Amino acid sequence: MGSKNHDKNNERRFLDVLQDKGPATIVSINGNPASVVNTWSQYINVVSDDIILIPAAGMHSIEQDFEKDPKHELIITIGSYNYSGTAGMGRGYHIHGSGQFINEGAYFDQMKAQFDWIRAVLVVKIHDIEQKI
Repeated sequence: MGSKNHDKNNERRFLDVLQDKGPATIVSINGNPASVVNTWSQYINVVSDDIILIPAAGMHSIEQDFEKDPKHELIITIGSYNYSGTAGMGRGYHIHGSGQFINEGAYFDQMKAQFDWIRAVLVVKIHDIEQKI
């Protein structure tokens, strides 16, 4: 999933953490200063190995940063204490990718059916996923 070294075991380990009930932090890395917003990791929908969907009620600061960053680069952090990581309990990841906000189409309709409160969907194209702990 979004990694040069595609490994089903690593993918499963990542998905375990993603589906756990915990915060997900989204950072627009080229914002000046960077904008930071939060959501819940269990709200993130995996579409394919390199596409995830994140429901957006707000996230206006990230969207505004995209106007100044043609690459729309993001880092999304997730983690869980419920799974063992590299040094005991706790596993965390950085997802590097680029994003785009949409408010119509199949992805939007899919997410709106699941989260009636959204105004848009942040579609993230994953470049890589890095386990941090």
